[in-house]
Amino acid sequence: MTQAAASPAGNPLAMERLDLIKTGAFIGGEWVGEPSGATFPVLNPADGSLIVEIADGGADLAKAAADAAAQAFVTWRHTTAKTRSSLLRAWFDLVIKHQDDLARLMAWEMGKPLAEAKGEVAYGAGYLEWFAEEAKRANGDVIPTPIAGRQMLAVREPLGVAAVITPWNFPVAMIARKFGPALAAGCTVVAKPAEDTPLSALALVQLAHEAGVPAGVINIVPASRARTPDIAQAWLDDGRVRKISFTGSTPVGKLLARGSADTLKRLSLELGGDAPFIVFEDADLDVAVDALMKAKFRNAGQACIAANRVLVHDSIYDAFSGKMADAVGRLTVGAAQDGAFDIGPLINQRALDKVERLVAEALAAGARVLVGGARHSSGGAFYQPTVLTDVPDHLRASCEEIFGPVLPIARFKTEDEAVALANDTAFGLAAYFCSKDQARVWRVAGRLEAGMVGINEGAISSEYAPFGGVKESGYGREGSVHGLAEYQSLKYICMGGLG
Repeated sequence: MTQAAASPAGNPLAMERLDLIKTGAFIGGEWVGEPSGATFPVLNPADGSLIVEIADGGADLAKAAADAAAQAFVTWRHTTAKTRSSLLRAWFDLVIKHQDDLARLMAWEMGKPLAEAKGEVAYGAGYLEWFAEEAKRANGDVIPTPIAGRQMLAVREPLGVAAVITPWNFPVAMIARKFGPALAAGCTVVAKPAEDTPLSALALVQLAHEAGVPAGVINIVPASRARTPDIAQAWLDDGRVRKISFTGSTPVGKLLARGSADTLKRLSLELGGDAPFIVFEDADLDVAVDALMKAKFRNAGQACIAANRVLVHDSIYDAFSGKMADAVGRLTVGAAQDGAFDIGPLINQRALDKVERLVAEALAAGARVLVGGARHSSGGAFYQPTVLTDVPDHLRASCEEIFGPVLPIARFKTEDEAVALANDTAFGLAAYFCSKDQARVWRVAGRLEAGMVGINEGAISSEYAPFGGVKESGYGREGSVHGLAEYQSLKYICMGGLG
């Protein structure tokens, strides 16, 4: 079933290439619709208005995508590294060329401020550029042989078909961060973008097609929340799918891990976070405020590595809290279509209700509001940037991902207490702390139970570095040379009779 042309409801952010808005699945190099004709709406979270209806894919489309990917893998795996590199570079060039339109589309469907959306497009494109270069450096090893007359090698090979399931909060970056290494390694992919923000991912796939990525190498199936389990199950059951890369909640990650057991798929799971942010008494308070603003309020706090629990030494607690309240109070709130604002809407009503509930629980337990603390006057899914002080440790606002522009600040008195509080969580994705004491810097960095640690810095993500967590924040790494290895298997070759 061929996809019908997209008919978006208006164009509030003045996109130039409305043809980048796709409403179907991309399978085997063609845009197709759901055979049943089922669709689901994509809404603008700033006002709840309809952007477009798109195909609501199910198990049949998921199987068709796997069929196309498996067929393409036969050829793609043997494509030279130089060719894969050139195609990824061409894709990167097109993403940069259309950076403004991709940012406008993301701001439209996700609510992210336009400047921030442009930053995400550049960040995501960086993964395509990095892995375009890294594809040519996937070297193996020549092993010194213990027996004369033999040659021993270890070579890297692509795993096979990789299934990619991405979240709504960074819809361009997450696709690029997973597709880049998969294609560089020689894998083909099937993907399911988040139901709240599928349009950015579909536009990125269209640009890959325009860059010349062969048919079947990339396949993507959008679906509603209700039909997503059908797609995931189809790929879990398919033995040709050798890898699953998922970014999302820990409960769903555990379901995927269990479901992968029968076919022993390789897994990369980037799951929930509960990031601590520690401010020691020797910290430069201005540096700490700047780092925390980056670590917390990017994307309205809707990030897995957002600072979730702020721990401040008792001797500087009031001074630091006041500085944070001043900085947060200057943040502007509004829709990208209405101008340049710092904070956009939350993704949907469920997210708004959760944030409101967590704040109410904290206030009922004795926390105080320094700034914000309520829904924003703009209405819709907007919430005021908020600073709470004296939040008890046991409350959900202190131990559950807030995923909103709410900053709870608690006290500590000793380094040991701060580290213990920071590690007192089932999660271990990111952690942050601020200090000018070099001995403390190395000591605390080693003691924190997290896959990533930011020191006097709140913006730590980079395609050059491995991204991932420990404990119930998952396993596997994205970005860097380690991200490429997640899509490769290691084959040992031993040749005798050479003496």
